[in-house]
Amino acid sequence: MIRILHCVNNMHRAGLETMIMNYYRNIDRTRIQFDFLTHRPDHSDYDDEIISLGGKIYHAPRLYPHHYPAYFRYMKDFFQEHPEYKILHSHIDSMSYLPLLTAKKAGVPVRIAHSHSTGIDRDLKYPLKQYFRHQLGRVTTHAFSCGKEAGEFLFRGKDFTVVPNAVDPIEFHFSAEMRQKKREELGLSDKFIIGHVGRMCYPKNHEFLFSLLSELLNKRPEAVLLLVGTGEKEQELKEKADFLGLSSSVIFLGNRGDVNELYQAMDIFVLPSFFEGIPVVGIEAQFAGLPCLFSEGVPEEVCFSKTCRFQSLDQPVSVWADDVFSLADSANRNEIPEYSTYDVRAAAVNLQNYYENLLKNERVIC
Repeated sequence: MIRILHCVNNMHRAGLETMIMNYYRNIDRTRIQFDFLTHRPDHSDYDDEIISLGGKIYHAPRLYPHHYPAYFRYMKDFFQEHPEYKILHSHIDSMSYLPLLTAKKAGVPVRIAHSHSTGIDRDLKYPLKQYFRHQLGRVTTHAFSCGKEAGEFLFRGKDFTVVPNAVDPIEFHFSAEMRQKKREELGLSDKFIIGHVGRMCYPKNHEFLFSLLSELLNKRPEAVLLLVGTGEKEQELKEKADFLGLSSSVIFLGNRGDVNELYQAMDIFVLPSFFEGIPVVGIEAQFAGLPCLFSEGVPEEVCFSKTCRFQSLDQPVSVWADDVFSLADSANRNEIPEYSTYDVRAAAVNLQNYYENLLKNERVIC
């Protein structure tokens, strides 16, 4: 059995984490096993499932600059204690430079950087992230990306392999019975539901959703905005919704394990992000038969359904509102889109074969 060490921040319910779990559930775990090196001490949403599937979870120091000496000591000791890891697969974009550097020093033969975005958050570490992005090629043996644009962004013209953000389509197929049940459960049977699933952070542009909701309420007073997810901006967004007088029309659901069912309750899915890689939620929503309205910050590679449209954030919010109504009116939820690239059952086999081919000359048995 080959054990793959996945490097992440944590394993909460978010895009890249859900993507990894989709592959983990569908890969042949008698041949490939996933373990996780996280950078948060807290218990994560997927931890219990990881343990149940045979995975291990390790907690490294957080990647703050003042933690770097402790981080390098931890990683040096880690690889000395765990020589079984011959593949490190890192998912933290430009910050992958740090774990991959330590893996290179430890002699780990396969070091994968995986791009999940087309931009970088402008936080206090932004200058460091830009530097690490330019140094990433020095410590990486293989480059993966969720899509073409994300790969071009992180790897700057170097070769990369696209590993699709695949899901199990069957989990999301539309059910009229589930739609009715979920809307009743939420107390929204008679509402026009605009749905959004995503971490509450700057790139997702939740404030735009509030502006859109205000515009929609002028024509559809029964409109509500359903927000699934948590994040560093959650409290700020709740306060802003209250300030704008939208509290009764904005529903914060937090992190949920029933997102596949929540899609059924929605009337349209809106993702006005400033930038994205290939959003897993956009793929899930399309497999649920939802009409989807994306900003132009979302790569067009995500679109495979007939009721999928892109709009510029420079356009007036009234234009977005018109798109919402026209897309919702034209939707046929019973028409199931087919797109095998994003079907994890086939994608997991491809990834499994890729891992095994990488190590076929290493003869590693863990």
